[in-house]
Amino acid sequence: MREPAFWHRPPSLLSRLLLPLGAIYGEITASRMHKTGLEAGVPVICVGNYHLGGAGKTPTTLALVELLRQLGERPAVLSRGYGGRLHGPIGVDPQRHSAADVGDEPLMMARRVPVVVARDRVDGAALARSQGASVIVMDDGFQNPALVKHLSLIVIDSRRGVGNGSVFPAGPLRAPLRLQIERTDALIIIGDGDAADGIAAEIAARGGPVLRAQLRPDEAALATLKGCRALAFAGIGDPLRFFVTLRNAGIEVVEERAFADHHPFTAADLARLDEDAGRGGLTLVTTEKDLARIGPAATSLRSRILPLPVTLEIETIAPLRTLLLERINQIQARRSDVR
Repeated sequence: MREPAFWHRPPSLLSRLLLPLGAIYGEITASRMHKTGLEAGVPVICVGNYHLGGAGKTPTTLALVELLRQLGERPAVLSRGYGGRLHGPIGVDPQRHSAADVGDEPLMMARRVPVVVARDRVDGAALARSQGASVIVMDDGFQNPALVKHLSLIVIDSRRGVGNGSVFPAGPLRAPLRLQIERTDALIIIGDGDAADGIAAEIAARGGPVLRAQLRPDEAALATLKGCRALAFAGIGDPLRFFVTLRNAGIEVVEERAFADHHPFTAADLARLDEDAGRGGLTLVTTEKDLARIGPAATSLRSRILPLPVTLEIETIAPLRTLLLERINQIQARRSDVR
């Protein structure tokens, strides 16, 4: 899906005309969020966002996985597997599955952490637990009521914020903002912009940690790209963020190609990109997530595309570490009392 431009501008006539539909959609989502979920038997930490589109959930999920490992936990990621054909529950195997099977994000993450894909999150949690997970990290699903969430960590882009603040289709919000803020335990703001400052103030006033973070490009990948003139392409929620990241890292981006989020690259797409890059003497550069969708059929071209991996660097991680320990200990103590 390619986000309409009016979602990220002051309320327009089109947005106002769509407000009644947004009210209906918001009411339906709100009623679902009020339902009581099932306990997974282990702590469930949700990494979500308030709106449709990208905000940095995947690098946040991977950063959270590493922190949990430092705390002695055995985390597994639970994903719906958006864009994949398999309903699951199934453990993702990068050697056996493709992005068409399980989705691009689960496939990319499965190289670093156990990932379970399941449309039914209760079944997915059961599989993750049976495979030894001591903590489940839900990649997305903040608005899904199937499982009890013991900690909800919301990711927001500092430049885009929540757009025009309206509920889909009038704007990008998945549910009324007030309800979502009330269910937020901690907020991570990615970048140096100020579009999320108002929400940050509300979360802080409720006693929730507000953490600032940056996406840091992989140093080895940057060394490979040094001196290259790039044709950068991306089919993610916010392609502009990727292009800005490249330029901020000193990469000369000569041309940009933005595709819709989760865009399934066709042979024609790739041939056109290759031709345009060759004509200008440019190097094709994309994201890890996009590269995951370029399958074996494009092996020869895939080897000439350079990905730029990024990691999330949280500026002050101590509040998140403390919150994780508190919640995990609370859940474990509760389970001991039940026994």
